Amino acid sequence: KRDLEQESGELVTGPISYSKLSALTDEAFSLYLVLSLTPLALSFLPPAPLSSLRPTHLNAEEELVPGGRFLDEEAALAQSTFAIAPPALIELCKEALRKGAGVEDPSILAEDLEFCAPVVGPLGKEEYVKALKNFDLLAAFPDMDNRFHNIHVDPFELDRVWWSTRAVATHTGPLLGKPPSGVKLELPPQTNSFKFNTSGKIVEITVGYVLNRRSGNTGGLGGAFGYFYGVGQPLPIPECQPYKKSLRFQLLGLLGKLQR
Repeated sequence: KRDLEQESGELVTGPISYSKLSALTDEAFSLYLVLSLTPLALSFLPPAPLSSLRPTHLNAEEELVPGGRFLDEEAALAQSTFAIAPPALIELCKEALRKGAGVEDPSILAEDLEFCAPVVGPLGKEEYVKALKNFDLLAAFPDMDNRFHNIHVDPFELDRVWWSTRAVATHTGPLLGKPPSGVKLELPPQTNSFKFNTSGKIVEITVGYVLNRRSGNTGGLGGAFGYFYGVGQPLPIPECQPYKKSLRFQLLGLLGKLQR
């Protein structure tokens, strides 16, 4: 109602009718219709036979389950035609992590490197190295422990290695010019990756993609933003704040509840 009043300049009273809903943006109204009508439309469809759901490229050893199958990852990796075999890629990934993801030794980064986080990037090689050196999170959190785990080659992108983190750290050093707070942080689980070229150089870095925003004590934020927010020094931008539903999303949720 607040959105409609702001857009029309008129007071909206009583239940919201479909005609008033049309004042919302096309995208929001379309989403409302999809959310409202999809269950009804699906109820008229006959159940699809199991055979029609079976992927045509399903291996005999792979088990079919509702919505897909359990991929035979070993078989997929064995078919890799990439110049560097999966075990060697994993070792390259570990060596890159030993070198601070290229900050300690930029020679492991390709000249055409792209760094891309959820809301930052893409950044080129020079920008990436400069940004990480400027933040210097290890000086602010000298006991940082990312607890790297789940390091594996992507069975679909055979030149990419995924790695996960469950970071813990204590703020005992200065951060962005402010003194340490002593706050102990636990960041949410995050997934990250290195993509390699045939020479073994990193051509793409993705970091900070949170798997569960309800975990940890940094407001569900990952990457550097999680550290800033966790110690009470968030950057003055919405992206450095915990997720908050937009007013229009809240309105759609309210309409869904009224329908029940």
